[in-house]
Amino acid sequence: MKYMLTWWERPTGSYFDYEGAQQRVLGVFHKWEMPASLQIHQFVVRVGELGGYAVIETDRPADIHRLSTVFAVFRFRLEPVLEVGEAVATEAAAIAWRSGLSN
Repeated sequence: MKYMLTWWERPTGSYFDYEGAQQRVLGVFHKWEMPASLQIHQFVVRVGELGGYAVIETDRPADIHRLSTVFAVFRFRLEPVLEVGEAVATEAAAIAWRSGLSN
């Protein structure tokens, strides 16, 4: 299954706390080893802030949960997604089935 993972930095108390959080997350990121079950198709950040998006494919959602736990400095939202072609084919089949129902 593919997922869109979105993350935002958590608010901190002061500029000192914020700078410390940035240093900590970079240190964790450099040592982090991505689980083999996570295939990253797209990994981008929003310009001007610590946050971004990743399209991840996996059959082990627990490994995404592990990732979000390791990087607890961020807030995460995870949404399952489909390729457009697959979604359109599925929708067309569902609409055809629905159209065959009697009123």
